[in-house]
Amino acid sequence: MVDRYQKMTASGPGALLARRLGLPRPEILERHRPGRPVLSGPVVVDGAEGGRLTGPLRELVASLPSAASGSAGSPGSPGSPGSSGSRNATAALVFDATGITGSGGLRALHDFFHPRIRSLAPCGRVVVLGTPPEAAGGVRQAVAQRALEGFVRSVGKELRRGATAHLLLVAPGAEDAVESTLRFALSARSAYVSGQVVRIGQPVKGTAAPADWERPLEGRTAVVTGAARGIGAVVAETLARDGATVVCLDVPGQGGELRELAGRIGGDALELDITADGADGVLAEHLSARHGGVDVVVHNAGITRDKTLGRMDAAKWDSVVAVNLTAVERLTERLLETGDSGRPVLREGGRIVCTSSISGIAGNVGQTNYAASKAGLIGLVQALAPVVAGRGVTVNAVAPGFIETRMTAAVPLFVREAGRRMNSMKQGGQPVDVAEAVAYLASPGSGGVSGQVLRVCGQSLLGA
Repeated sequence: MVDRYQKMTASGPGALLARRLGLPRPEILERHRPGRPVLSGPVVVDGAEGGRLTGPLRELVASLPSAASGSAGSPGSPGSPGSSGSRNATAALVFDATGITGSGGLRALHDFFHPRIRSLAPCGRVVVLGTPPEAAGGVRQAVAQRALEGFVRSVGKELRRGATAHLLLVAPGAEDAVESTLRFALSARSAYVSGQVVRIGQPVKGTAAPADWERPLEGRTAVVTGAARGIGAVVAETLARDGATVVCLDVPGQGGELRELAGRIGGDALELDITADGADGVLAEHLSARHGGVDVVVHNAGITRDKTLGRMDAAKWDSVVAVNLTAVERLTERLLETGDSGRPVLREGGRIVCTSSISGIAGNVGQTNYAASKAGLIGLVQALAPVVAGRGVTVNAVAPGFIETRMTAAVPLFVREAGRRMNSMKQGGQPVDVAEAVAYLASPGSGGVSGQVLRVCGQSLLGA
């Protein structure tokens, strides 16, 4: 769906009018395309004294594909964006805050970012790395590390022109599991993710960097529910782009679109109502017989039946909970069970990704049924993750905010415009933004991220 306001303010006359009237000017976001380098330009990496990640970060950033040479400069290195006399725009500012052990040490954040933040390029990145407060070495360090969250969320709201901010909390011993998340945070794949906290813990067994970061899912099989159109279709396309063989699943009424999609991406179409009796068995049999199992499960199917609680009949409540939550529980349980082959349909090292929603975090008028179901998915992710970790399986969720789809196109004009602008990016996201987040969580290199909810909302004003 076209955002006419964004298109208008991107033109010369429109930009001038917006400046004079003090209106927001949403940046046209840079998004990933195959072959695009992870880094769009120079990066400055530094850290507080005693940080355990500064050295490894410099080495890692220096190894990433970049559109600029010398991408991992230290603040004072010749030619780096932070050097005097340099006119290069900075693509990213990366700061290791793990060495901050007390509130006085937080001054290091100001000292690093204050002289550089205004040189950040359009669609640039701010990435701060810290330690989970519960893993800190004492009360003072825990206080300082918790302060990082407020800092990063505020930076995200101050940044302009499509720039984003991320906080990565790296548990002691999980340093080798950072690369997948850092690549995502620094790249155009995270265009509509900002102000979020990602916790990187001890990776599940079998976690390994993919042989080819452009096709990390090569040789793997994925199933995507609700795949015929909208976000689900783009998720299927994105996973196929990353090398997966994708089983596209949707209700029989969407069979035509489903088969067209599967044919286009070299996948497999399965027409199935996931709420039907025995649907879990049908899916398990299909995956086992056709593909020998599955590696990535994306629970994307979902419906809305909006009414305020006093006007909502039981049928509307039941249908939403059945599709959005109960079916997900049943399918997941079946895929984790040991089958006739003596092993689960979901292979070791598998990835489960659920599509939750901002409504499940913040609630929404007229959506008690929908919000309950999407909050329930968050509960499923958090409860199941530690149970399946021993199998090398991770379980996560994405929580989209306002995404430009057919559904949001049908929202009344003024409500739609409010939804688009009520975030730090001042615009709605695209289905591909959700798909890129799903692909990141589905990667074999993301084994240190589990039991988490990644918001894809442009740092919405709703919720935390």
